[in-house]
Amino acid sequence: MASLKVAAAAAGLAALTIAASAPAEAQYHRRGWSPGAAAAVGILGGMAAGAAIASAARPAYAAPPVYYAPPPPEPVYSECYVVHKRVWVPGWGWDMRSREICD
Repeated sequence: MASLKVAAAAAGLAALTIAASAPAEAQYHRRGWSPGAAAAVGILGGMAAGAAIASAARPAYAAPPVYYAPPPPEPVYSECYVVHKRVWVPGWGWDMRSREICD
């Protein structure tokens, strides 16, 4: 893209140089610009308008925003079971005790 702009600027400068070095006739100076100067101004004006239009409408190609979903909620329920264990109780002896275990 930059090389295209450089080439266009060089072509415009060359056209302006040629138009400025061309001999002007007296009849054109009475009515306004010489034909070469008018052509150079037209070319440069067209280049400026084209550059303004090209730089104004620039589409944005960006990645869409990323959404990370939260992890699923923990289950409310849990599985519980009862374990019966035989334990030694001092002064009493062996006894069966129940204990609930939940995972």
